[in-house]
Amino acid sequence: MSADDSVFTGVVAKFYETYLVPLIFEPYALPAVRLLTAPDISEVLEIAAGTGVVTRVLARELATGTAIVATDLNQAMLDQAAAIGTARPVQWRQADAQQLPFPDACFDAVVCQFGAMFFPDRTGAYAEARRVLRPGGRFVFSTWDRIQVNEFADTVIAAMASIFPDDPPRFLARTPHGYHEISTITADVLRAGFGEPRIDTVTERSRAESAHIPALAYCHGTPLRDEIEARGDLDMATAAAERALTARFGTDAVDGMIRAHLVSVRR
Repeated sequence: MSADDSVFTGVVAKFYETYLVPLIFEPYALPAVRLLTAPDISEVLEIAAGTGVVTRVLARELATGTAIVATDLNQAMLDQAAAIGTARPVQWRQADAQQLPFPDACFDAVVCQFGAMFFPDRTGAYAEARRVLRPGGRFVFSTWDRIQVNEFADTVIAAMASIFPDDPPRFLARTPHGYHEISTITADVLRAGFGEPRIDTVTERSRAESAHIPALAYCHGTPLRDEIEARGDLDMATAAAERALTARFGTDAVDGMIRAHLVSVRR
């Protein structure tokens, strides 16, 4: 993983929330939160919260007395999340998942949607989640399956390879879809001190009004944007992604498969 893969600037955060969140993140938010719902949960920590798609579901679905702390490495993402708001108060806090600024055993649950792929030390981050969990507490996180079964992302990365054949941008394949082997995920969780995790592979659909939406989402709303701009014109690359998506999914509303792993384990 490149050091820049985990950097989401303000302009990227806005495109991320506007286009990428409804496209691929919203379908998995409620299933993750449902793994946490229990009457004895009083304090929940979210790590790598991004622009707050899961945070908003936590605030809506958990008991009103449950305290929610939402963290992310990138302040720009948290600023976007806070500007959108939640159904009830949430504590927003900038934090590195590998060095959580919280005491031992202070949360009943820790949740992380599609952040694990960005951690340079995943076992260390999982061990930190375990450290801040109370005995019996649940850790839930998700990762994308391989890029070939996430059809919009696969199409966009192929389009980038066609216009930059000598040095294709590889962010999508390298990082979001680069941590998909169940055996590897399981081994990392075990090394962090947890027991055997439950891993469910869940297929959903990604839908948009036109191919223009996923082209904008991936080319403007992820660090792929920086890779493109280092090689050429962003608008030209976005148009190439749109043409490829149109060729594969049609000229009207588009519908593609997405697939992810939902991981759940108790301390």
